Amino acid sequence: MSSRTRTDAAMGEPVPEAAVPRPAARLRVVLAGALLAMMLAALDQNIVNTALPRMVGELGGMAHLSWVVTAFMLTSTTTTPLYGKLSDLYGRRRLFFVAISLFLAGSLLCGAAQSMGQLIGFRALQGLGAGGLLVLAQAVIGDVVSPRQRPRYQGLFTGTFALSSVAGPLLGGVITSALSWRWVFYVNLPIGLLAMVMIAIGLRRAPPGPARRIDYPGAALLAGATAALLLLLAGGGTEFPWESLDSLALALGTVALIGLFLWWELRAPEPLIRLALFRNAVFARGVAVGGMMTFAMLGSTVFLPLYFQLVLGMSPAVAGMMMLPQVVGMLLSSVIGGRIVSRLGRNKPFLLAALALEAAALASLALFAWIAAGPAAFLVSMGALGLGMGMGMPNLTTAVQNAVAHRELGAATGAMAFVRSLGGAVGVAASGTIMASRLSAALAGAGGGLDLGRLTQHGIEAMAGMSPVQQAAVGAAYRSALTGCFLLSGVVMTAAFLLVLGLPELTLRNSLDDAD
Repeated sequence: MSSRTRTDAAMGEPVPEAAVPRPAARLRVVLAGALLAMMLAALDQNIVNTALPRMVGELGGMAHLSWVVTAFMLTSTTTTPLYGKLSDLYGRRRLFFVAISLFLAGSLLCGAAQSMGQLIGFRALQGLGAGGLLVLAQAVIGDVVSPRQRPRYQGLFTGTFALSSVAGPLLGGVITSALSWRWVFYVNLPIGLLAMVMIAIGLRRAPPGPARRIDYPGAALLAGATAALLLLLAGGGTEFPWESLDSLALALGTVALIGLFLWWELRAPEPLIRLALFRNAVFARGVAVGGMMTFAMLGSTVFLPLYFQLVLGMSPAVAGMMMLPQVVGMLLSSVIGGRIVSRLGRNKPFLLAALALEAAALASLALFAWIAAGPAAFLVSMGALGLGMGMGMPNLTTAVQNAVAHRELGAATGAMAFVRSLGGAVGVAASGTIMASRLSAALAGAGGGLDLGRLTQHGIEAMAGMSPVQQAAVGAAYRSALTGCFLLSGVVMTAAFLLVLGLPELTLRNSLDDAD
């Protein structure tokens, strides 16, 4: 063989030596591509929100506006386990191409949509790709980095996710004002293409293996159960009452489909999620804790800007700035903590510290809301919450991946991403229900000729024409209602801490292939 070429071990094809990245360079290229993919998915979860009014103004369909968000959430959540399993069978590289292609096709079509119905359908297509981006971006690091070194890299993903989540609404507003809401989608195209090129260069093809069956029945049953549950959470209390036949039908459908999924997975020759994995205490508890963490964090942080504006009287811009301590805390603890964990090879102490800090921060939010504390107190809580999140999220992912064999890395990561997405949806729905019920009771008790329907629907806009006395009464009502949301999140995060307390600790492995 010429000195300028070598044979690719996976495919048996001659590859120019100059085209083969060295290990360190290959890792940097793969990492950059995976981070770009993570940024795409994280940005698109909230960059659209700022542009929604402009979309309605041009396309109409105000009654179906929520489905622009719900359609994306449905398809992205239901596909995460399937992407994880398929990537174990066919390699992360091939599935990355599929996910990015679907995401970019959906983005292009969303930008060209001519009606609200088209936009909703194309957002569903975009979500089909986004579900893979979130799973594969984390799983691919498991193919090129040992569990011992993984925390330092997982911390970068946590930081990227945090920055994207905060930058999304701001970037969406800037793009919509300067160009058009359509460019909120078009901006994905160059970033996605760059990510695809980096993945193509840096990530090797998987070696061909024996043909294995795909669990399409299991995927269909899980997708149906997830869709029924998310439709129940998205529409319950808004599009139909919780006590209605629609709610009952969706709840029964969810339970029935979950039961059928579990029955099938025990009999499937190549199950989507091998249920025996849940006999592994680290995997089972780690997945459960991941869902509880997302439940608690989204159940509280989604409503924090509402509290800052309606109770503390801040402008939207200032309310957004109040979230910065959380982002800074996440960036610091994820990067610094990841390096320390990689050096020590132990992550349970850091995971416990993270969950304790998050539980204390969420409890303090409830306390400060109850005593009507000033903005400075909330800044301290937000900083503590960010520090805990930055340590907790990457270390939990590493613990779960470290506990399973490498051949099941994608399925394990997909299962965790799936439960996290569900936890977030359930957390937002539960907190929203608590807020709505407590708010109605508080406003009814306030009296004074307040229009309860207009207040619950329009919030701060409805307060503009009120007298100072009425505004104070409404602010107190919202403070009481949102205190319940923060308290629920603190209780759930405390339960997650107790669950990790008894978690067996496995030393992080130094290689990729010595799992049990």
